[in-house]
Amino acid sequence: MSLDADAIVDRRRLRRKLTFWRVAAFVILAAALIAALVSLSDVYGPTKRSAHIARIEIEGVILDDRDQRRMIAGIGKSRAVQGVIVSINSPGGSTTGGEALYEALRDLAGKKPMVAEIRTLGTSAGYMVALAADHVVARHNSITGSIGVLFQFGNIERLLDTLGVAMDAVKSGPLKAEPDFYSQASPDARAMLEALVGESYDWFVRLVAERRGLDETAARRVADGSIVTGFRAKESGLVDELGGEQAAIAWLAREKGLKADLPVITWKAKTETGSVPFASKLFGSIGAGLAEGALDALSGAKGLISPSLTLDGLVSVWHARDAANNSTQRGGGE
Repeated sequence: MSLDADAIVDRRRLRRKLTFWRVAAFVILAAALIAALVSLSDVYGPTKRSAHIARIEIEGVILDDRDQRRMIAGIGKSRAVQGVIVSINSPGGSTTGGEALYEALRDLAGKKPMVAEIRTLGTSAGYMVALAADHVVARHNSITGSIGVLFQFGNIERLLDTLGVAMDAVKSGPLKAEPDFYSQASPDARAMLEALVGESYDWFVRLVAERRGLDETAARRVADGSIVTGFRAKESGLVDELGGEQAAIAWLAREKGLKADLPVITWKAKTETGSVPFASKLFGSIGAGLAEGALDALSGAKGLISPSLTLDGLVSVWHARDAANNSTQRGGGE
């Protein structure tokens, strides 16, 4: 019996030793993995936790984007962000979307040094966004300007007549739901729209004058809706400097005291669906893929609709007509 008791004690001691070494091995392995991840992060590039310049990409049509504004607010709170480059390649978009983005960037500019870089295209609301920065750079051949506001609407009255369809309505007032798509706009309706566009245009012009240090006469002279190259924009005072991202970084180093060798990291907006379960994300991705396939199948019809027609309300947008066919560029009317 004593031998059995001694054996049991020895076994327990052995188990405790094995448990200790297993835990120790696990801790060592975990530490090694963490060290490897840290070294890999250094090899493959810096992270948002280290000092860097944040790049905010403004691409395509500008809309009211809460996720994007939430990301911008996060940049303002990050201690690692030393400066910001707003990288713009956009024809513009909805006027309210541009205004909301401008205000979010102006708030960020009060916390971080900010410079805007106009790449291929920065027009209309795209240029409005550039005004939020304290310094604007553009390439010699960047397309910018197109300062103005647009309200457009369609009318299919003649088509309905051809089809033998008559539309009618009972309104609480003559300007309710004007303009409509089935009758010519009345003089009063046009006057209402002109006042609406004029008020937004005046706001845009005041913004240009304030941010670019121009008097109202000079601001209205450049705010005629025309597009210009970056070179002409510099001559008229719409941009400060010709160049690309390196010029933007050099300005941050020269004027704001940032280190010229700071890495530039692109920040991406996270959608509110980030906490959705994996299964929901998976099925959502499948659905998105099917929808994209259907849209691709109908891609021939895309060119029939102006991108600005898909925007609600007032828009400040420029696009080259028939750009997909590499035809001569013409400005969409402002």
